[in-house]
Amino acid sequence: MGYTHFSITERSKLELLLKMRWSTRAIAKELGRHHASIAREIKRGRFNQEYVARSAQQGDHQRRAYSVPVGKYNLESAKD
Repeated sequence: MGYTHFSITERSKLELLLKMRWSTRAIAKELGRHHASIAREIKRGRFNQEYVARSAQQGDHQRRAYSVPVGKYNLESAKD
């Protein structure tokens, strides 16, 4: 079973369901995810004590950009 990142659609649904005060387990069943994945996403995506889907999506893109390895050969080492 592979891992897939949350999409903006899933994050938007998550935001709405949280505002409706659904539990993480109920949200997980609705989205077809594990309840721990929902809890982690809520923890990562909180801004000012509130989950915001758009901000969570931007944060995800930033984390992915920083996780890309530089590689063995890059432009800086080519100058030497």
